[in-house]
Amino acid sequence: MKKTILLYGVSLALLVLLLKILQYKYLIMDLSVEVYAGVIAIVFTATGIWAGSKLLPPKTKEVMIPIEVAVTDFTLNESALKNSGLSSRELEVLQLMAMGYSNQEIADKIFISISTVKSHVAGIFLKLDAKRRTQAIQKAKELSIIA
Repeated sequence: MKKTILLYGVSLALLVLLLKILQYKYLIMDLSVEVYAGVIAIVFTATGIWAGSKLLPPKTKEVMIPIEVAVTDFTLNESALKNSGLSSRELEVLQLMAMGYSNQEIADKIFISISTVKSHVAGIFLKLDAKRRTQAIQKAKELSIIA
């Protein structure tokens, strides 16, 4: 780090020296002040970009990778399932809801229409006495109907 800063300082000093030499020999005699100012701006901009790329740490990008967790010790509570009155199709829809699928994705996955999915979801809410998907999933997990 100190070596890079020292190198940056020396390079700036050499650039200033070079510009002073050019100022006295050529630029003042032949070119206008605007061109001289433009050259100085370009040189210092390029030097600043170079120094910034050397001094600043590279940007890192965080990538989140979803990991599926398998539940192995789940046993279906048959009596709770029977008492809830859920049909096999409603149970299938409930399991897909628990996996996070939307109505459209559930319909595509089990080859039914969206309105049928909505009917099944309404039946699940009624039979599990729930008002929201999360509440229905939570109750089904508590009853050991789904994993």
